[in-house]
Amino acid sequence: MSSETLEMRGPIHGTKDAKRVAIGSSVGATIETYDFIGFGTAAALYFGHAFFPGTDPLLGTLASFATLGVGFAARPLGGIIGGHLGDKIGRKPVLVTSLIVMGLATFFIGLLPTYEQVGVLAPALLVFVRIVQGLAFGAEWGGAILMTYEHAPWKQKGRFTGIVQSGFPVGLLLANLVFLLSVQLPGDWGWRVPFLASILLVIVGLVIRSKVPESPVFDDVKNSGQIVKSPIMDVIRTDWRNILRGIGLRIAETAGYAVSITYMISYLHTTGLAANWQTLTALSIASAVGIFATYRWGRLTDRVGRRTVYLFACAFAALFGIPMFLMVNTGSFLMIIATIVISYAICQNSMAGAQGAWFPELFQAKTRSSGASLAYQISAMVSGFTPFITTLLFMQFGWMGPAALFIGYALIGLWAALVTKETWGARERRLADQAIAANPQKSCA
Repeated sequence: MSSETLEMRGPIHGTKDAKRVAIGSSVGATIETYDFIGFGTAAALYFGHAFFPGTDPLLGTLASFATLGVGFAARPLGGIIGGHLGDKIGRKPVLVTSLIVMGLATFFIGLLPTYEQVGVLAPALLVFVRIVQGLAFGAEWGGAILMTYEHAPWKQKGRFTGIVQSGFPVGLLLANLVFLLSVQLPGDWGWRVPFLASILLVIVGLVIRSKVPESPVFDDVKNSGQIVKSPIMDVIRTDWRNILRGIGLRIAETAGYAVSITYMISYLHTTGLAANWQTLTALSIASAVGIFATYRWGRLTDRVGRRTVYLFACAFAALFGIPMFLMVNTGSFLMIIATIVISYAICQNSMAGAQGAWFPELFQAKTRSSGASLAYQISAMVSGFTPFITTLLFMQFGWMGPAALFIGYALIGLWAALVTKETWGARERRLADQAIAANPQKSCA
């Protein structure tokens, strides 16, 4: 790692807009997570009956989870489009456009007719809108995280990207709180209101994001004439190993989340271990804890490195797979809360907190948006269909099937962390200290 490579991370002390960019990106991440994750909650609790009635409840859940997976399958294409445009025309246009598309698609879900009203057209429309959601969400992350990363001070990349990553548990918290309140509403309004209400968040997000300045690193790449003709093809040709490593790292986090949170909602519901309000309450508590946990994990990577945090997180998750189900199987509300909090705040948030800075550092500035987006979003195909696969495993093997899958995902992440280079180790931190000593400007942070 050379000092020239460090310079491609942006200004040493960050820009004067670093905090504003982080907050703006975080607000957008909050909104898009509210929209995208809210679909998962609705799929687990409502969509089986509303869009796939007349079947066994478990088969209805399978069908709604398959629809959930379609959105995740679309995310890599969204990542390709967003990553390409982020490297070609800038990070900011991608941020604004993805938010608009996601907001409109989510609002439309709240207006969809049910199977009882229009027959098979209802699930067809649901799948179409879910695909649009997936495209928008796939384009979102790369722009948000890179804008923040490239504005942030060298020694606080983990802290600032941790702010953005914290937007995801904020969105999860908002979605669960709204569903917790709407569960008392009659009929279909229990799931329609959360989607319709998202339009208010989108308006707020657009106002904030429209004032966010473009990335200084992208401006440097553009001014120096380094913009490549086909960023996607270039990064696949030159950095395919890091893309594969990133996919492995992400699978442990996002597919692990799909087992421990998304599927767990359905598991608690179908086995009668918890009422809907209890599950949503537990998720809300975990989300609230996760806001601070994600930020703190991100800050910790600035002190000990990205890889160190990830190795710990994956090892812990692998050990927690079986205890996770043993704890919820007690049927104790307190144990269910504790399980979901541990699953989310430690197993998932620690990885998410590290990814914000680690993924951008694995790729060159000229193809950073494409590389980071590809690595981040391709893994979504695995996580998207994980609740479906997990339900099948439960039907065949009981709770040990989902537990084994969760452990398997954690081990994939552990392997990926072992073979991925540390981008913010002792040597990089020492070089940064030397550069800061040679340029003693007052930090904007």
